[in-house]
Amino acid sequence: MFENLDESSIFNAVLIFVWITFIWESYLSLRQRNVAQSSKEVPPALKDVIDKETFDKARSYHLDKSTYGLIHSVYSQIEATLILLLGGYPWLWSFAASTNSYLGLSDGEILQSISFLLLSMLYSTVTGLPWSLYSTFVLEEKHGFNKQTLGFFVKDTLKHFAVTLVLALPITAMLIYIIQAGGDYFFIYAWLFTLVVSLVIVTIYADYIAPLFDKFTPLPDGELRTRIEELASSIKFPLKKLFVVEGSKRSSHSNAYFYGFFNNKRIVLFDTLLEDFSPDNKDSEENEEKKKEGTESQNDETKNMNDQKDEKAEKLETEDKEETAEDKAQKEEPEKKKKRKKGCTNDEVLAVLSHELGHWYLNHVLKQLILSQVNLFLCFMVFALLMKEQILYSAFGFYSQPTLIGLIIIFQFIFAPYNEVLSFVVTYITRKFEFQADAFARRMKHSSLLKSALIKLNEDNLSFPVTDWLYSAWHFSHPPLLDRLRALGEGDDTKDKKQS
Repeated sequence: MFENLDESSIFNAVLIFVWITFIWESYLSLRQRNVAQSSKEVPPALKDVIDKETFDKARSYHLDKSTYGLIHSVYSQIEATLILLLGGYPWLWSFAASTNSYLGLSDGEILQSISFLLLSMLYSTVTGLPWSLYSTFVLEEKHGFNKQTLGFFVKDTLKHFAVTLVLALPITAMLIYIIQAGGDYFFIYAWLFTLVVSLVIVTIYADYIAPLFDKFTPLPDGELRTRIEELASSIKFPLKKLFVVEGSKRSSHSNAYFYGFFNNKRIVLFDTLLEDFSPDNKDSEENEEKKKEGTESQNDETKNMNDQKDEKAEKLETEDKEETAEDKAQKEEPEKKKKRKKGCTNDEVLAVLSHELGHWYLNHVLKQLILSQVNLFLCFMVFALLMKEQILYSAFGFYSQPTLIGLIIIFQFIFAPYNEVLSFVVTYITRKFEFQADAFARRMKHSSLLKSALIKLNEDNLSFPVTDWLYSAWHFSHPPLLDRLRALGEGDDTKDKKQS
């Protein structure tokens, strides 16, 4: 298959494509950055959607993330290039063998693959730690999103590493065994194995894995729970459990999702999504109470002092106070208009969930699962044809054919052009599904409330609403805010309600 190619040609082609991808991604990022830098005023189309203060905060957050992303991508690209040029993969493979020998372990390929994977994970965790620390405690902290302490961060990182090890190592070992023992049709067994594993992980994730990192509690009985159950029942969504996750300990970003197969569905709401649960609102209310108590105490002291003054001075002081109070009320009035609680009202949460349940009703999850599994089956089938080509291994410095190395070389590097095209297609399909889910919410008479919720979530997450069309088309699985608002239309709920 590769008779007309030599090792250098294959390696150089891979390296060139890696850099072409990097340059393309950087170009797109710079386009979006230029849009953000030049958008200093709220565009006319957004005047009724976002105020100037929030727009400026979102712009600042977006530019800071852009700077961080560009610097990080340059570092990652240089690191990846040096690993390829300096033979990092064959060196680590040899080091894994030496480590096993030092520990008195057998020379089997599966054990060496496990050691290689473990060392790779250690390396990526250690080298990625400074970037994670900066992102969490500098970037996110600066813009008010980080809620983690350093101790929480360290504990969380260790748990992530441990859970990844517990899952990745035995799954990888089993996959290698299936490929080695499966004969000519191993790709069928390998695909079935990965399908079963992915379904099992999706099933157990929220019940057994996610609670290791965040606290899940049942949504209390009340108006919101009753209305969510009624919404689910109206479209025959088999809702079994309803949780609130304490995501506020990690970040003030918000989200909602559902999971589960067949008649065993669960809905999970982040506490930051719910106006009545958001800790930011509770802190704000406590601060207001403290201010009110302080003001009342200060007024009492002032009153005692005034009692000691003569009648004329008291009259003048009272007039001054009335004027000050009037001026203060006028100043505070626009501030009160600007202030609002974070998160969504119960009505808006229902609108968000009508969108999410639209994905289930329209079989988007099933369609995405089928698409991903067809793709994975085809990839394993092509892998079966390529894994025996020694030249692919030699191009990266290997003179044997380890199964794990073959998976890395073929899936990560040889399939790279295909993966880029597939990623764009999946992004396009996912964006189309989002519009369809919005249209479902509109049919459920929630378009006005969904628009309101989207605007609030955009403000709470400081999402910058102005996007470059090419950057958006390539990267955004969710359509930009303005596109979604236009698609939802204006006042459709009201018309529907009047007609019904």
